[in-house]
Amino acid sequence: MRWACVLLPHLAIDAVLRQQPAPEAAHVLVTGPAQRRVLHAVNAAARRDGLQRGMPLASARLLAGPAFHVHAHDPEQEAAARSMLATWAYGFSSQVSLALPHAIVLEVARSRALFGDWPALARRLSCELDALGFRHRLVAAPNPHAAWVLARAHRQLGVDGARLGQALGHVAVARSGLPDETAAALARSGMRTLRQVFALPRESLARRFPPQVLAHLDALRTEDAAPLPLFAPPDHFHARIEFEYEVESSQALLFPLRRLTADLATFLAARDGGVQRFTLVFEHERHPPSTLAIGLLAPEREAAMLFELARSRLEQLQLPAGARAMQLRAAQLPPFVPAARDLFDSRPQQAVPWTQLRERLRARLGDDAVQDVVLHADHRPERATRTTGTPPDAVPALPRRPAWLLQRPIPLHGEVEILEPPERIEAGWWDGSDVLRDYAIVRTRQGQQAWAFRSPKAPGQWWLQGWFA
Repeated sequence: MRWACVLLPHLAIDAVLRQQPAPEAAHVLVTGPAQRRVLHAVNAAARRDGLQRGMPLASARLLAGPAFHVHAHDPEQEAAARSMLATWAYGFSSQVSLALPHAIVLEVARSRALFGDWPALARRLSCELDALGFRHRLVAAPNPHAAWVLARAHRQLGVDGARLGQALGHVAVARSGLPDETAAALARSGMRTLRQVFALPRESLARRFPPQVLAHLDALRTEDAAPLPLFAPPDHFHARIEFEYEVESSQALLFPLRRLTADLATFLAARDGGVQRFTLVFEHERHPPSTLAIGLLAPEREAAMLFELARSRLEQLQLPAGARAMQLRAAQLPPFVPAARDLFDSRPQQAVPWTQLRERLRARLGDDAVQDVVLHADHRPERATRTTGTPPDAVPALPRRPAWLLQRPIPLHGEVEILEPPERIEAGWWDGSDVLRDYAIVRTRQGQQAWAFRSPKAPGQWWLQGWFA
């Protein structure tokens, strides 16, 4: 089982349903000229109402009334969904192809060493496809062509080389991937399954049918099929959701926002990368598009985190009019390094990593409210840190310092107990702000540990510089 095929028989309508807040309602896709619109695809709820593919839209309205949602079939949207799924499959294999119709095939022989045997890998693939909202068939076989044909006849299957001929023999000729005229000619001759076709002499097939028929039959049974053109994931992410009507409430935009950020997270996981800046674009009927740029201090790719940050920014945005469509664009995709975690993590389950907490605070309080503090090569405490710049390459070994420094020193009244020998800091002569201080860790009368200094010129007065936790 070297190749797996993900067959997507309902890709066109699934690409629409996953963007709807109520996918369980009746939805149909329509195509054709405006004067004669026909149903291109229907979901299960519409099928229960008697609607079928190929039915004229006018007849469907007479049969079911207005109780179903109508969407125009967009081939570009269908192709974008297939490309997104190919990018998702790239997270399981470096060899992914879109060469076979309505399907994605990927090489899984090497993937089994990482994801387990085929049943375990199939369960993972199926669970993630269900979470993404795509119905599918999943089959593994020795070559991609056989996997594709077997997926047209089986919902889920895995066959090796020893059982390949038997499995293919049960496939109906109509589902074998042969051209329609060839399948019809074989059916008129009494050929119903591939087993009967395989039993025919090669010379007879070569005389009666075009060369590609015999080539297709040979490709199904070989273990060294001709290579397929491989898919390369894009270098940037772009997704768009169009609404049936103008959406004015920010709460109503949360569902499409969650879907877009989830797709972005799937895209990033497949690339093993992160995102540090992305843009939301809101399209209006009578106004230019509105944009909302979201920047992060460090790359991130967790879907819940991306949604939380975008939602916090969206709640503060005032749109000039209702939105008819929403886009998410991400062009800056730097490498992503997950935070190191202990095997036996003792942190509470609700604890949030510092990087995520920092981004949430920035999203709620503003970009300027939360800033990074970097070390600066200066012995004066009030100038030893800055909010911008590059930290020094090497940090000198210093005595213990408090985490909380006062904005400016204040007099410390009363007697104090010196806990450690004083440390003299003399610096600043080069910029006119020179200091001469003797710092010590002291204990106040209330039992608090503080960092204080006194000047050699006035040794009787202590000045409080900071507190120890």
